[in-house]
Amino acid sequence: MSQQQEIALDSGQPNAGRPLADRMRPGRLTDYVGQTHILGPDKPLARALAAGRIHSMILWGPPGTGKTTLARLLAAAVDIRFVQISAVMAGVKDIRAAVAEAREAREANGQGTLLFVDEVHRFNKAQQDGLLPYVEDGTLVLVGATTENPSFEVNNALLSRTRTYVLRALDQAAIRELIDRALADERDGLGGQGLSMSDDLRDQLAARADGDARRALNLLELAADIAAGRDSGAAEISQSDLDEVLREGLRRFDKGGDYFYDQMSALHKSVRGTDPDAALYWLSRMLEAGCDPRYVARRVTRMASEDIGNADPRALRIALDAWETYERLGTPEGELAIAQATVYMACAPKSNAVYAGFNAAWRDARERGTLEVPMHIRNAPTKLMKDLGYAEGYRYAHNEDDGYAAGDSYLPEELVGTRYYTPVQRGLEIKIGDKLARLRERDAHASADRRATRSHPDAKTGADD
Repeated sequence: MSQQQEIALDSGQPNAGRPLADRMRPGRLTDYVGQTHILGPDKPLARALAAGRIHSMILWGPPGTGKTTLARLLAAAVDIRFVQISAVMAGVKDIRAAVAEAREAREANGQGTLLFVDEVHRFNKAQQDGLLPYVEDGTLVLVGATTENPSFEVNNALLSRTRTYVLRALDQAAIRELIDRALADERDGLGGQGLSMSDDLRDQLAARADGDARRALNLLELAADIAAGRDSGAAEISQSDLDEVLREGLRRFDKGGDYFYDQMSALHKSVRGTDPDAALYWLSRMLEAGCDPRYVARRVTRMASEDIGNADPRALRIALDAWETYERLGTPEGELAIAQATVYMACAPKSNAVYAGFNAAWRDARERGTLEVPMHIRNAPTKLMKDLGYAEGYRYAHNEDDGYAAGDSYLPEELVGTRYYTPVQRGLEIKIGDKLARLRERDAHASADRRATRSHPDAKTGADD
């Protein structure tokens, strides 16, 4: 990396009053922690920086993964202006002002401008569209940051003109490195306060930060303030100090965004994959983070029909009982019933035969038009209907051998022979499948007999010519 790319960023603000997380922002890309999957050697972003240029992009990732810091460092690395706006506060007027300044800078000294839009998903369609011409003509290099899935929150037109980079939550080792830096740094960090913290407590804080660098440093600063307020002069952050700032659960969970649906998907697929341990873990993750247990109970009930079905029909009743138990007992007692039902679902034999059959039948009902009800199974409450042939030839199944009218069909004529439900060879559906196979064999024999009778009408009576 060239000397120019190593230029340190300086906000020009004194440290007093600035949060530790802001003071500890790295000034050079070489000090940036994490995201090696996009900044490592031979990665597209690293190659662009090595060539001294940068392209427009969307940085998508959870809070505290370094989106703002990375945008600042990218601007410094290629020596262009850095302008930051927040989509929560800004509007079209602010965009126009940024564009005007960018044009002026380019005309005056040929310097480009990186416009960093924090929470870009908060811009409406018109505001996002307003950025397009300036991204296309190179007036601005746009770097948008978002915690929401750009596929749903950013216009396709803007997505097609930018590259999306996914930033990952920092691992525990990376968070620990940032904590160590903050405790050692005497200029911007806590190193000048004579503050100490044991390795064990640093590891605890790194683990509980849950991949969020900003959260880790904010919690560290709070713990340091508590320790400093307790002792005069040199101080040590104690276990009780750390416990004080770690009282609340810190798991990432957004009750409606990607984390919510990703974790719900993980729970559902763990049940489907017959992994009770994983199912319990994801259930606990969601409940511990504040997910409404009623929502989980509803989804578990869906699993009983979608993924277990008639392989174990008891699963549906167990799921409904767990749901009702929660409604009666509330938290935390009722959550145990949901956990019990979840484990049962995970261990039960699996079948999506009803789910697949229902989807196929629904598709035919939607796409095949209004197919006529066969005459023999139509309702015939009046003499006119009977005279028209309604219900003619209907065989009452209870009067047939084994309660089954072999050879009869109940589908519209165009769908006769269609099979929507195909039981799997698991659980109770083994027996269901065996029964259906026997009945269909009787249907085949009955159909063969009818064909033979139609071809040789006297064969059945044995009449002489």
